[in-house]
Parts: sequence; structure tokens; C-alpha cells
Amino acid sequence: MILRIRSRDGTDRITVPDPASATVADLQRLIESHLTVPVPLQRISLDPALLLPTPSAAVPLLADPAAPLASLRLANGAFVYLAYPPDARSARPPPPRALSAAGSFGKKMTMDDLIARQIRVTRQENALCAAASFDRDAANAFQLYVAESLAFAAKRAGFLYGRVDAETKEVFVDFIYEPPQQGSEDVVHLMRDPDEEARVDAIAEGLGMRRVGLVFTQAVGRKASETGEYTVSNREVVQAAQLQAEGGIPEWVTAIVKLEVGDDGTGDVHFEAFQMSEICVKLFKDGVLETEIGDSDDPRLSKMRKEVVAGGKDTMEVDNDFFLVPVKISDHQGPLSVGFPIENRGSPVGMSALRSHLDRTKHLTFVRRISDFHLLLKIATFLDVKADVPTLAACVKTQSRVPEGYQLLIESLASQG
Repeated sequence: MILRIRSRDGTDRITVPDPASATVADLQRLIESHLTVPVPLQRISLDPALLLPTPSAAVPLLADPAAPLASLRLANGAFVYLAYPPDARSARPPPPRALSAAGSFGKKMTMDDLIARQIRVTRQENALCAAASFDRDAANAFQLYVAESLAFAAKRAGFLYGRVDAETKEVFVDFIYEPPQQGSEDVVHLMRDPDEEARVDAIAEGLGMRRVGLVFTQAVGRKASETGEYTVSNREVVQAAQLQAEGGIPEWVTAIVKLEVGDDGTGDVHFEAFQMSEICVKLFKDGVLETEIGDSDDPRLSKMRKEVVAGGKDTMEVDNDFFLVPVKISDHQGPLSVGFPIENRGSPVGMSALRSHLDRTKHLTFVRRISDFHLLLKIATFLDVKADVPTLAACVKTQSRVPEGYQLLIESLASQG
């Protein structure tokens, strides 16, 4: 039986010769032999939360050495999560390299070769974002569309907007903007509209918010690796690194939404949050991370344009897990409602939707009736993006009275539906 041992240094694979009789102690000895992590320094679990920067004390550990592996119901290719001190794997020296005679008869090295050998890809221990909290309604509206309309058959993405707590470094996501896009099983192409994004940013400015991250889904039929499952693909690494570099804030967060199917055939929608490591973003900015990906490339490995040092060896390919820094995730009730049709989902949103929304919310104050990002985005196409849009959004932020001119305009637009 092959088990995949995932640690904060990547994923290793070990073979358990006799899984029917093997115990947890046998597994620990195999880990010590193959990964050079001494048994006393190992903490192993079947719960991925073990790899969070500050895992909860409630994470269940495989602490009984005599426990049979068969009792854990581990299937071939299953993940086992391993935590250990940062220097635990340095106990065994690397194998000696062949020596060559001094002189000018060997391979000549350019300055680029020398510089490339100094690029070290290591696991980033702590995220710069302390935690990410999602508005429940916004997150639910996103995942419901993917589950019910797309059936997780194609990827979908959105930009996260919200606030960053300057003291705690926590990110609060209050709405999700879905740009024009085309998704397949393995990739989502964002067909970004600068004018629409300018309106989105103007609304966010008036609300006291900004762009804080990216969310994307994984399709159930995505390209598989010959070695099994993986957290993110090489294409997703490139896209996430590019957008994090563009994001311009250290707390930028990326979230994955995926469908996990249990043994009984039932599916559970699962959110995960992480950051791309600082070295990953730097590799992208410096042009070292290969952005052209072929269909035959292993999706779990990111190719480099220069040789780097990862896991103590020179390589042109890096396990994608090296680049992921987990972020704690939670939810909250944000200041906006999510009842208006969401943009760029195939069918254009007409003025009849605005009329229906205003009719449905007659019992609320006018400012509360328009406290919906997707409604504001629809109205913004008829307003001055630099003056009117932030002003109207500011009314929503403070829940203050909407100036009569804006109210008349909105009601007039609704009457056209």
C-alpha cells in the first residue's frame, strides 16, 4: 500500500509492505527511514488541520504506536499528515557529490547559472494573513451557483472584496465580484473588463473596502496526476501567484471551493484558504516560474525556467505544496445583502430584476433596499464612476439617507423593467 505523507515541506510517498499487519509504529519507522524525521519528533494525523501554523489542540493524533493501520481504514494513496520541528529533516547529510579535478576542463558556468543555484525554495511557516472570514451569504451564493448550475463540472472564479484589520491582520470578505470568464475542468480564463472593474473598485472605495483576494472552484473532472490527488495544480499556482502579485497587499488571501465526495457517495462543499508563499510570488515576478503549461505536464509540479534548490536538491520542478501557506478560515454576517442577480453568469441582468428587487423589499428603508453590491454594480453603469458611485456607496456604508436625485434615478431605471 502506498501512503502519501504530506508535511509543510511537500508530499512524499512511502510503501507499506504489509498493510494488513502493520502498526502506527511501523509507519513511524518508515517515515524515519524515508523522510529522515526521527520518530520522537513526529506528530502524525489524518486531519489536514495539523499543518496549520497554529493547529488546534483538538486535532486527533495517531498517538498509539500499537494501533493497526488496518483499523484506520487507509486506502491505497491515502494522505497522512506529518508535523515536525523545522530542522528535524536535517539530521541526515545529503549524499556526497562526485568530485572533479580542478581546472578549466569542466562545464563552464555563466553568471545566470550561479545566481540560479542561490534560489532556494523553502516552506513558509507563517502566513501574513492571520485569518480569513467570509460573509456567509456571499460565500453561499457563490458555491450554490457552482454546485447547482455548474454541477462542479467547470471552474469558476471571483475576486474577494472586504476589509483588513490593521492590528490583527485578519481579512473580512464582504462581497465577491465575478468577472466575465470561461471555465473548463482544468482552467478558468478571466476575460477582465477594465471599465467594470473600475466601477467595482469605486463601489468598494465608498464602502470602505478593497480587493483582498481570489476565490476559485475545482471541477470534479479536473486533470488527474499519475501519482494521485493534489491540492492545487500548476496552472492554479501561476494564476494565484499572478493575482497575489497584482493585489498589492501582504494579507492577500486565496480560497478554494471544492466538492468532496464521501464513501457513501454524498458530496460536501468544502472551503480552504491559503496564501501563495512570498518566494512563489517572487519567482513569478522574476520570471523564474514557468507560465506556459502543456497538457502533458504533471499538474502537481510547477516548472521553473532556472534551476532552483528545493527540498535540499537542485531541480527544475517544485511540488506545488511548497508554495501553499494555510490560512485559518471562518465566517461572519457582513453589512450587505445578497438578493440581486449576480453579474456575468450567462444571462444579462435587466431592469426587470431591479424592479422586482425594489418591489420585494418595500418594507425596508430605501438605503437598506439598495445595500447589495450586485445591485450597486448594475446601477453604477448609469453614474459617474469617480464621483457618484463612491458617494452612493458611502450612503450604504453609513446607512444614511440616499439623496433624492439618486433615489429618483434608481426608481426611474426600475420603471423601465
